[in-house]
Amino acid sequence: MTKTISVLGLGYIGLPTATILAAAGHTVRGYDVNRKIIDRLRAGEIHIEEPGLLAATRQALASGRLEPVDTLGPADAHIVCVPTPFSEHTKTADLSYVEAAAKALAPVVRRGDLVILESTVPAGTTANVFAPILETSGLDAKRDLHVVHCPETVLPGNTLHEMASNHRVVGGLTPQATAYASALYATFVKGHIIETDATTAEFVKLAENAFRDVNIAFANEIALVARSLGIDAREAIAIANLHPRVRIHAPGPGVGGHCIPVDPWFLVEAAPWARVLRAAREVNDAMPSHVANLVAAAVRDVDRPVVALLGVAYKANVDDIRESPSLAIARLLGERIAGIEIRAVDPHVPVERWPTMPLEAALEGADCIVLATDHDAFRRLDPRRAAASMRTRRAVDTRGFLDRPAWTAEGFGLDVV
Repeated sequence: MTKTISVLGLGYIGLPTATILAAAGHTVRGYDVNRKIIDRLRAGEIHIEEPGLLAATRQALASGRLEPVDTLGPADAHIVCVPTPFSEHTKTADLSYVEAAAKALAPVVRRGDLVILESTVPAGTTANVFAPILETSGLDAKRDLHVVHCPETVLPGNTLHEMASNHRVVGGLTPQATAYASALYATFVKGHIIETDATTAEFVKLAENAFRDVNIAFANEIALVARSLGIDAREAIAIANLHPRVRIHAPGPGVGGHCIPVDPWFLVEAAPWARVLRAAREVNDAMPSHVANLVAAAVRDVDRPVVALLGVAYKANVDDIRESPSLAIARLLGERIAGIEIRAVDPHVPVERWPTMPLEAALEGADCIVLATDHDAFRRLDPRRAAASMRTRRAVDTRGFLDRPAWTAEGFGLDVV
């Protein structure tokens, strides 16, 4: 089943989706409102870092099966991969991008078209928000179109593999819509395709990420309790995990990325009485403040301290800074410590996205290292060389990443989250 497919939104999900569909033999038109993204693709370049994606995208472009476009046109299927941010103030979903995508599609959809929303949204959005806008085309979302929600479930840094290998949940407004979408995903998905309705598919994605958020919050709160009792949290967790039915996560500086810090709030928005989900979000959202307190304590006797913040991306070996705890830590340190200089280092994040500097420059005359992201590149950080460059030997390790004996042997005061 070869189709002409339009993909709306060429970000961390849309571009890999367009590329993998082209590799499966479909004719794909990739659309984004950001003209710079389209221009870069036409030049054979991409704007995000993801292993294997550049080569795969260039191959898709060279084959002629992937075409970057700046206008939408007719297609057999339309896949929407736009952001769904949320309001920090109200903790509610911002569906403006989803609504804009539906409005853009309404003039071009035809009877029989398949329209898939992949963006993570509150349960009920496909049926109650997305579909009614599509119906301004004059077509009925259930009788004339095949409208579906199919959430992505990939891990940045392994997107291409997981996009093909992971199970997919496909939920349509009608059983026929579900079947049509399942047939499309079957052209490239090697995992199971689970069929359900659109609202259940939306809910499943939120539940998956809420599960992860709650487990991370448990680890973080265990670490805070252990600290209050004078116990090494990571040693205690490692011992507890020897139990055959216990698997506690590693504590850290908070939760980042576009999904886990956001999606549980969509559930709380629907059910304000949901106590565990809200509490988990509050625990994880408070971790950057905890880290900032540790840094402030480390440099409390230093005038106008210089802090080398190692890592801006929210997780190891990616360039994604969305909802990154590192940025929250930097903001809080700037608010709490007068005259502080924060030098950010990240080998994966381009300087046009966030002002960073080389590691050597950041360490020169610094008073404290804050290991915020466990990039592999930071494994090469030599405590002896760091000690020789720095003015004051302090470090806060939010990931349990640094070799504590090696760093303390060089005279570092090292605190570990």
